[in-house]
Amino acid sequence: MNKTYLVSLLLLILVVPVTGTFLELSRREIPFTVELFGKWFIFSAAGLRLFIAGLRQSLQPSFTAHKIFHFTGTDSYAVIRELGFANICLGLMGIISISRPDWRMPAAFASGLYYGLAGLLHIIKKPTGINEAVAMWTDLIIFALLAACFLSMTLPGSSYICMPTTFPYETDAFPISAHLSFFLWLQRHPGSRSSCI
Repeated sequence: MNKTYLVSLLLLILVVPVTGTFLELSRREIPFTVELFGKWFIFSAAGLRLFIAGLRQSLQPSFTAHKIFHFTGTDSYAVIRELGFANICLGLMGIISISRPDWRMPAAFASGLYYGLAGLLHIIKKPTGINEAVAMWTDLIIFALLAACFLSMTLPGSSYICMPTTFPYETDAFPISAHLSFFLWLQRHPGSRSSCI
């Protein structure tokens, strides 16, 4: 078992989201919500973990090839590098979501789906080593937590849904998208951003 791999998993799946949630609870004096934990979990498990994994896969594909999947040779390196590029993109979405609440739902959905499918693939393939077994279980746990975060954001009354229900710039004569209308509304009402977690 690669100890650095295990420590990084524990930091990104447990320590960073719990610490971030605790610090924000103590600093802002707000109640604990799934959305608040989700904010930090998406940032860390979906954002930082995938971004770091993507960098490692792009720059050092041998670890994923040999230590996770037990491939021999270097034929798989090109595909692993491309996987790394995809992970960097998904990871950046999760990282940016820490300051952009409107990015959290897509980040949770896309990253959660990725982790769920990766975990399913590990189950079908049947892990052949401890690193692959750890990867399988962490993928499945992260999938379940991201699914819970995503579902909590879709519930009525969720603090994720923090935009006004009416937009003063949208009319029947000039229909514009809710996103553009929301942007225009925020430009005129900048204090409204503070209502989002």
